[in-house]
Amino acid sequence: MEWQAVSSWFAELDDWKPVSRAAAWFALASYFFYANLAIHEAGHPLFGMFAGPEESGVGYTLEILGGTLLELMVPAACAAAFFFRRELPGMAFCLFWLFENLLYIGHYMATARTLDIQLVGSGEHDWEILFTRWSILVHDQQIGQATRALGWLGMLATVAWFARRSFGRPAL
Repeated sequence: MEWQAVSSWFAELDDWKPVSRAAAWFALASYFFYANLAIHEAGHPLFGMFAGPEESGVGYTLEILGGTLLELMVPAACAAAFFFRRELPGMAFCLFWLFENLLYIGHYMATARTLDIQLVGSGEHDWEILFTRWSILVHDQQIGQATRALGWLGMLATVAWFARRSFGRPAL
């Protein structure tokens, strides 16, 4: 008898109201920002394994660049996994995610001189360090805008490719 009472209590939990699509997309977009931030920050110590104690050389550059590298490698690896499984929606989603990251990366690059974004961690701006080392800091705006443009083009191309593959005429 006691089990029936518990099962009826669980049955009442099924009376959930549906969530609007706008709220679902907002929640998903908010999640991806924080997921990308965590992936970015994890890239620094991961690639930092190649850095020495001094702040010079290829290892140090990889440590600084590691956040952005991992931010691009994770969705690319997920897209590759879906490609080999021949799962179109998953691959399209991951490719869109990859190109969306270029929007964030482009904005980050474009603020290398102005430093007008809030940073997590040490407070050092990755792209300010890298662009200064490479003597291209004065071009941060152009590089950032080109990166964002590539992101938008990639997202649009991904949506077009997905739509064509999903809704195109079936092969005869």
